Amino acid sequence: MAGNIATSMLATLVRAANGIQSTPAAVKPKKMLQLYDIENSPYCRLVREALTELDLDVEIYPCPKAGERFRPELVERGGKAQFPYLVDSNTRVEMYESLDIVAYLFETYGQRDLPLKWKAGKLQTFGSMLASAPRLIRGMRARHGVEPECLLELYSFESSPYARPVRELLCEMEIPYILRSCGRTRLQEWILPPMRERWGIIPDSELDNRRVLQDSEGKVSIPYLYDPNTGQGLFESTDILEYLRTTYGNQG
Repeated sequence: MAGNIATSMLATLVRAANGIQSTPAAVKPKKMLQLYDIENSPYCRLVREALTELDLDVEIYPCPKAGERFRPELVERGGKAQFPYLVDSNTRVEMYESLDIVAYLFETYGQRDLPLKWKAGKLQTFGSMLASAPRLIRGMRARHGVEPECLLELYSFESSPYARPVRELLCEMEIPYILRSCGRTRLQEWILPPMRERWGIIPDSELDNRRVLQDSEGKVSIPYLYDPNTGQGLFESTDILEYLRTTYGNQG
């Protein structure tokens, strides 16, 4: 696991501050957005970074290579197996192309000018490609798992080195889930959770998902997985990975 986290941290460092801080969108969609996604795709990463930065939740439908669950569904829906693919039932918009999706999210829900960094789209794409390199094929190829009846919920921000391995395994197992954005808005949120607990620091977050975690679990630590099928809630990436393999791994 140590090597896993080390390369995940490297991927985080490559993307610097991308996919960490949030300035919530002016308008939140009434119906949840849907994203057909491959975790380690550099193009999909850009969209998830924008979702974190806008504090938007999304239903993730993992489409790893050789996946049989959602790839055929996407081809039937959009006409080709290209990722990412956004579905917004609020506006009846469906679209490919990561940078087009990012611009759409900022215009439709952020209702503000596209940040300067996103206007340098080719540079962002290149940086995301570099971030994919340390993870090799993690989060890319299918290892079939059992599909849960109800969507799991993962509290995460895109650049978290601890949440990334969980998202990778969910992608590989083709397990759909709700990605609950938990970016940072306060200085205290940059302090590691064990140190916040030791010093009694409770950040007054402006983000709904962070407040939900604080109220329901007594702390905010990323990642956090909630499984409505079993009522189980777990912090710590190692515990979550083991839970997913045990509960939804293909035993056949």
